[in-house]
Amino acid sequence: MSGTTTRAPGDLSSTTRDGVGASPRRPDGTLKVTGEFAYSSDMWMEDMLWGMTLRSPHPHARIRGIDITGALKLPGVHAVLTHEDVPGEKRYGLEYEDQPVLAFDKVRYKGEAVAIVAADHPETARRALERIEVDYEVLEPVSDSRRAAFDPECPLVHEDGTLPVHEEYNQHGNVVRHQPIRTGAFTGGEALEELRSRAAAVVSTEYEVGMQDQAFLGPESGMAVPAEDGGVDLYIATQWLHVDQRQIAPALGLPQDKVRLTLAGVGGAFGAREDLSMQIHACMLALHTGRPVKIVYNREESFYGHVHRHPAKMRFEHGAEADGTLLYATLEIVVDGGAYASATPAVVGVASSLGIGPYEVPNVKVDAYGVYTTNPPCGAMRGFGAVQACFGYESQMDKLAAELGMHPVDLRIKNAMKQGSRIITGQLMDTPLPMAEMLQRSKDMPLPPAREQLPDPSDLRTLPGGVANTTHGEGVVRGVGYGVGLKNLCFSEGFDDYSTARVRLELIGGEPVALVHTAAAEVGQGLVTVKGQIARTELGVERVTIHPSDTQVGSAGSSSASRQSYMTGGAVKTACEAVRARVFEIARERGLVSPGHPDAVLSLQGGKLVSETDGVLAPLADVLEGGAVEETREFHHRPTHMLDPTFGQGDSHTQFGMCVHRAVVDVDVELGLVKVVALDAVQDVGKVMHPQQLAGQIQGGSTQGLGLALMEEIQVKDSQIRNPSFTDYLIPTILDTPPMRIDVLEHADPNAPYGLRGAGEPPTLSSTPAIVAAVRDATGRALTHAPVRPEDIVGIEL
Repeated sequence: MSGTTTRAPGDLSSTTRDGVGASPRRPDGTLKVTGEFAYSSDMWMEDMLWGMTLRSPHPHARIRGIDITGALKLPGVHAVLTHEDVPGEKRYGLEYEDQPVLAFDKVRYKGEAVAIVAADHPETARRALERIEVDYEVLEPVSDSRRAAFDPECPLVHEDGTLPVHEEYNQHGNVVRHQPIRTGAFTGGEALEELRSRAAAVVSTEYEVGMQDQAFLGPESGMAVPAEDGGVDLYIATQWLHVDQRQIAPALGLPQDKVRLTLAGVGGAFGAREDLSMQIHACMLALHTGRPVKIVYNREESFYGHVHRHPAKMRFEHGAEADGTLLYATLEIVVDGGAYASATPAVVGVASSLGIGPYEVPNVKVDAYGVYTTNPPCGAMRGFGAVQACFGYESQMDKLAAELGMHPVDLRIKNAMKQGSRIITGQLMDTPLPMAEMLQRSKDMPLPPAREQLPDPSDLRTLPGGVANTTHGEGVVRGVGYGVGLKNLCFSEGFDDYSTARVRLELIGGEPVALVHTAAAEVGQGLVTVKGQIARTELGVERVTIHPSDTQVGSAGSSSASRQSYMTGGAVKTACEAVRARVFEIARERGLVSPGHPDAVLSLQGGKLVSETDGVLAPLADVLEGGAVEETREFHHRPTHMLDPTFGQGDSHTQFGMCVHRAVVDVDVELGLVKVVALDAVQDVGKVMHPQQLAGQIQGGSTQGLGLALMEEIQVKDSQIRNPSFTDYLIPTILDTPPMRIDVLEHADPNAPYGLRGAGEPPTLSSTPAIVAAVRDATGRALTHAPVRPEDIVGIEL
């Protein structure tokens, strides 16, 4: 990690070699690098069948009939199932149970699952799909999110009466949730014209953020194995084992304890695996055939088979006094949830509550909408509603600074939140928030050398498009831009967010060993390493075994919302503390510690029981001779509350994270090509748990934001994806990713384990607007759409 690290008082130093604050090697790292790691798509059983899914070719159509006769006649086919074969509940969903297991009345997006097949060879299964005949009545697609939200004549994606109405979300028609927020003058009615008259500068702009894909490399896959008790064992790549179990069991007509899930190797997630894909389908086929069934999506099917980032259409207006003090802000944001709700209600809650960012503004009016359309379903993705809003409010800050003749950093510092500020929902920022310091650090970072100062200025690789020899430097202009993002961390709005950990301390081969068992999904973020670090730190042992994640222990919640280090880390820490306390009790019972020796002066270090006053009291092995010590604990964060449906007030969030980016770009203004020269970050993480993994999280989040800024967009026309492949959907490569200077601050959050803050999401927010701002600086163009397209830079309408 390059750059300066500032540590707040009370820094924890681990007493073990690979404890908290160290950078031990990841247990799965070598296997992944060498290609030996077993991903979910690598699973194999001798008698398994292959499952495949028939998907709708239409974005909106009524199903008049399904004929599976031809598919059943094909040799090697063991099952062909439709909605009529769903043994239990026909619908499921993360928040609303609005998504069919298999479409039964109509299809609402192109790629929706209609039938499933199990065969003894994948080619046989594919041929069987071709023999299934579906009679469709094609309907008008609902592809425009604003029309879906506001046009009373717009067709309904879900007919009245087919879904539960959630009044707390102001649901009606195609609107999944409408969340207003009103503060200051806007609480008493319309005050916009009066506020405009008081402002020295007013900027109003419409912005748009495209649909981004999580683009994980491991496609959806898993294996279902029928069990002798009539249940099923599912080995699956997912983000949340227990919420999968909660949705799968009712669809199968089984109690939850007969649907057992074990985490298989996950090849990335970023939110897309929070929703179900092939889980119920594989289980249905396995139970129907009595044989294991494996399903693996190909890349095109993966684009259809998982949710994406919500595209957003936004209207912002800001007014400021002559010295830059923000006077008011208004925002209308419409996020397109596609055919099914998924996480749309929660995304709206985040987008509205963080809609104007980390700025003190006395008068605010926000209206956030999440809507149904017949576009591809959208749900969780890194940043979760805050990314879209951040692009808008940061673009507004740049535009307002230009209007006032101020440096964009100075305007931000003038209006920066700090500890003691309140966000627009009225929630107090009661933990350190060094935003002004972070902005100044970003501004003061050394700039990269100009191209003519490089060791080899003639090296075309330093130019936008230079690797492809499309330019020799003509028309290349440099620009600098800044971005700040404020992200909620952990779950919000009253969700009982918790994690469970079971920790066992025992002697193996005469040496004390800790076993840590949780249901938390390791999706590449490095949680498996952090759990071991915590156990070493709290129990003073070097050997820690991480039990495979499964549903045989209590829920750990989702590997999303930057919450696992906080929540599962907190659960492991709490369980370890309980184990340690029991070890002290046993030591007293065995006479190794005097009865009057308080726990406060006892610790476990280096495999020994140690007293602050009397030194080493006994080897830990002597305490554990009588048997293992095991404890299970739940960890809950402080309570949160739903936003009220009228003014949007309430303490809806658990914790906040912030990142500041400065981007430097070279732009070929004649060809519309961009090279990001530097993308430097300043982030407060509360406590660095694993320095190397932290750097990877900041670099990875920044690169994902780079993709959204310049190249990543699922092209949807008439509700149909036009680029469902990595040939046509572009993601950043190593040639697109610049050097990143990372400056980490550690101002502890007193409410969190070790004072940490989730670190994975904030860099994804601020990197996108920083890069677009730098391109604006180089080109002078307004650039109101992310990603920026070459035609936006050169001013050509296509």
